[in-house]
Amino acid sequence: MSYKIVIIDDAKIEYKKSFNWYKSINPILSERFYNSFKGSLSVIKKNPLLFQIRYDDVRVKLLSDFPYLIHYKILNNVIIIEAIYHSSRDGELNIF
Repeated sequence: MSYKIVIIDDAKIEYKKSFNWYKSINPILSERFYNSFKGSLSVIKKNPLLFQIRYDDVRVKLLSDFPYLIHYKILNNVIIIEAIYHSSRDGELNIF
């Protein structure tokens, strides 16, 4: 089955904040973060059922080399990225 990926606006904002934070530290680090994120999306798109359901039909994929989790749902042939969340951040994950 061929899947389409849709990233909701809040997840895009979180990604951009994280990317810009890494860029402020070191542009090479931001490039690694970008590549890790894109690679994770590629893995999810090829096999979205590979990762376990954590809550409310939401699956989670950890980025390689970075402490970020991609939270996503599968609806028919659409993968909806609902959040990109730092794994050690305190507080509630508010994606709904």
